[in-house]
Amino acid sequence: MRRDEDGVSDIVFPAHGDPAADRGFAAEEIDTSRPHPARMYDYYLGGWDNYEVDREAADQVIRVHPQVRDSARANRAFMRRAVRDAADSGIRQFLDLGTGIPTSPSTHEVARESAPDARVVYADNDPIVATHADARLTAAPGTGFVLGDVREPAALLAAPAVHRLIDFGQPVAVLLVAVLHFLRDDEDPAGVVTALADALPAGSRLILSHATGEPYEEYAEGRTDEVARDGVLDVYKNATATLNLRDKAAIQRLFGPFRLQEPGVVRVPLWRPDGPVPTAEEINNTIFYGGVGIKE
Repeated sequence: MRRDEDGVSDIVFPAHGDPAADRGFAAEEIDTSRPHPARMYDYYLGGWDNYEVDREAADQVIRVHPQVRDSARANRAFMRRAVRDAADSGIRQFLDLGTGIPTSPSTHEVARESAPDARVVYADNDPIVATHADARLTAAPGTGFVLGDVREPAALLAAPAVHRLIDFGQPVAVLLVAVLHFLRDDEDPAGVVTALADALPAGSRLILSHATGEPYEEYAEGRTDEVARDGVLDVYKNATATLNLRDKAAIQRLFGPFRLQEPGVVRVPLWRPDGPVPTAEEINNTIFYGGVGIKE
């Protein structure tokens, strides 16, 4: 879908998709036979943009790991802090990859608290996300959406919406928030980051969070609940993307050429908190690591 030429909003499809400018999505294009991680995440956050298959799968996860909802909320709070920090530091362009079902405040809403002129392109591989993006994300000036897969970074970066709104001569903040744990090792998540970094100028940022199965190192009673971990992994085996947990060291390596900002890769509540810090036990139950890197 395209609108006027002054950058209002558009949904633009990569070359390998249907190029029809005002294409809608037929119901059969949305896979409701298997749970989708983006729709499950929406359910964890209390959203309504999900199907019965997603809710059933998410409820299975909640039964074995009840704290997953707290983790999802902590992850969203990390995203908001990191985006706000990038905007406060002068970045005016954002690529939100694997954005998922829109949840307010979205990236452009957060960025524009500090930078009203911020431009944001969202991308996801789920047609239902594209449908919601048209209604909730791309109604504001300077926003766009690409239907595409982070596993194909070259196609995403070549999309018309990206080139219309993003100037690769100026720093860009790329968001991979709760995304790369849905890529298997053989799908080369580090290679995805490298391909994105190669397209970005110095001063650009990578905002990344990733799920883990290891205990919080500062919690003396911490241990990996293998039953809960395996139960969660089993649920995602039947989803449209598997969940691939990684330890802190592996997540740090994903930043590749990006120099980590302080405090480095930490559990998401500990990344530059703007309120009370949770207890060590609560942090232990928060399954996401997060960090921000800068390209030099």
